[in-house]
Amino acid sequence: MRAVLIDAEGADARLVEDADESLLTGPVELDVLFSSYNYKDGLAIAGTGIARRFPLIPGIDLVGRVTGSEVAEYSAGDLVVLNGDGIGESRHGGFATRARVRPEALVRLSADLSPERAAAIGTAGFTAMLSVLRLEDGGVAPDSGDVLVTGASGGAGSIAVALLAGRGHRVVASTGRVEENTEYLRELGAAEVIDRRELGDEVGKPLQSQRWAGAIDAVGSTTLANVLAQTTWGGTVAAYGLAQGMDLPTSVMPFILRHVSLAGVNSVDAPSALRERAWDALVRELDLDLLDSLTTSIGLSETIPIAQRILSGEIRGRTVVDVTQ
Repeated sequence: MRAVLIDAEGADARLVEDADESLLTGPVELDVLFSSYNYKDGLAIAGTGIARRFPLIPGIDLVGRVTGSEVAEYSAGDLVVLNGDGIGESRHGGFATRARVRPEALVRLSADLSPERAAAIGTAGFTAMLSVLRLEDGGVAPDSGDVLVTGASGGAGSIAVALLAGRGHRVVASTGRVEENTEYLRELGAAEVIDRRELGDEVGKPLQSQRWAGAIDAVGSTTLANVLAQTTWGGTVAAYGLAQGMDLPTSVMPFILRHVSLAGVNSVDAPSALRERAWDALVRELDLDLLDSLTTSIGLSETIPIAQRILSGEIRGRTVVDVTQ
């Protein structure tokens, strides 16, 4: 088994060509075909505390082929996708050629989606669709007004822009690299691109001019506080990330006086029915040619050196990990 291993807290991650497969536990065994690279994977490899067990194989996504199963729901030959469920954090993840996993979070791969494209969607796309569904369930419709996406050039942000635009929303994309990313974000469907400093330099008034019928937020902290203060009456903000910080310096005023809803998005622990709903919607709605255009591929050996690049925001779009390379 070829795998990336983190041996102990603070230890450097290393690529092992003959890792001991007895490390793996779980009732469904897989040949891993592809994984993908996410912000959490960068955190794990950089040793910033996301790993909760050692040794650990990182990788919060995997797409694989079942080779053996102790449960009736899956059998050898099934193609499956797994996002979250603790893999790459508290359970061994997808940066390896083999895996053993729990069946509860597995989703059968649609015949309309290749394993590589499923990996390109990964947790980022899954999270993006969960966020879009939160806005939908909150009553945010294409004619409701502008929808904001923060962290828009990242993996989940990029796919969120594309999904929302595909549904007919007017999307405003926030990014820290306006000059570099404007053309890219407009190609994804953004109608307008703004500098993240408009939202996140300092906390404004608890109620500000109403701008957003809905928002999908990746960064938390001051940015999220200002987004809430700018959300229109009855709007919904779906929050999935904390890149700026886990604090939220706001008040109850947007919630009480403007009937705003803050909807959390947790892709790790999503139940099976919600996973199926999100993946069914992704297969129906996501433009696969567009997905290909924002996807790059790396080998397993490249997962360690790019950790700092993804943490510093230098990586945009999606990065597929071919674990055989």
